[in-house]
Amino acid sequence: MNIIQIFEEFQDEESCIRHLESVRWRDGPVCPYCRSPNNHFTQKESRHFCYNCRTSFSVTVGTIFHHTHLPLQKWFLAIALILNAKKGISALQLSRDLKVNKNTAWRIAMQIREAMNQIEHRELLTGIVEMDECYIGGKPRKGNKRDDDKPSKRGRGTSKAPVIGAVERAEGGKVTAKAVAKDKLKGKNLRAFVREKVDTKNSELMTDEYSAYSGMSRLLPHAVIKHAFAYVDGNIHTNTIESFWALLKRGMFGQFHSVSRKHLQKYVDEFCYRYNNRSNDNVFGLTINRALGV
Repeated sequence: MNIIQIFEEFQDEESCIRHLESVRWRDGPVCPYCRSPNNHFTQKESRHFCYNCRTSFSVTVGTIFHHTHLPLQKWFLAIALILNAKKGISALQLSRDLKVNKNTAWRIAMQIREAMNQIEHRELLTGIVEMDECYIGGKPRKGNKRDDDKPSKRGRGTSKAPVIGAVERAEGGKVTAKAVAKDKLKGKNLRAFVREKVDTKNSELMTDEYSAYSGMSRLLPHAVIKHAFAYVDGNIHTNTIESFWALLKRGMFGQFHSVSRKHLQKYVDEFCYRYNNRSNDNVFGLTINRALGV
């Protein structure tokens, strides 16, 4: 759904509330505090009053829209803008598009990312699965304070934040990625990631020659592409996961410029969510469902 469709379908606050109520309460309103059905309360405009727990509530209670003072139409527009931005959208750009201040735009985006997390991603990757790691962090800029004058290292010797990921090579395949500490790139950690995210009985793993992958053959069939000699050897390559890393890095460096390690996983989840729903024609509806906890 694009912003034109948002304006056409949700023209005012009432239409937004009606939509949220139809999604969250398909069988009629339920008190979010005591779970009483709708025969225990009365409705006045967009709020309900529960006679069982003596509390008033609206459809936004317990959702990412709770305690908001912004029109819901702006929230819907923010969701559409974030979903349609392949490389992400910065808080400053979102603030300009929605006519809100930067801090408000940042909070809106972070709340929407809460609905995009991978916690509910329970399906194991299957088939040919490519696995790799990347490192997130901006290039050193003139004037940035450094502890020493040593040049910034590249690859696995860098001080940037590592992210490990795996993707199904099949058309429409899913991706999963996780921000980790640098000391969690050992073989036992990577094998634990595979056991958690990959159907080892029905998959074949493709990786590069990093020594920490050497024990993967204990879990599932494992093929290695040696990048020192070639990037593709017949069916053996990691180009699919590399293309996802390219999207992630371009978004991090070109849109957000700087992401703290504290919030890095939320941004990674956002890119995984967009990638996994790239063929979903109703990704807006799915996001609203997840925002409401449906």
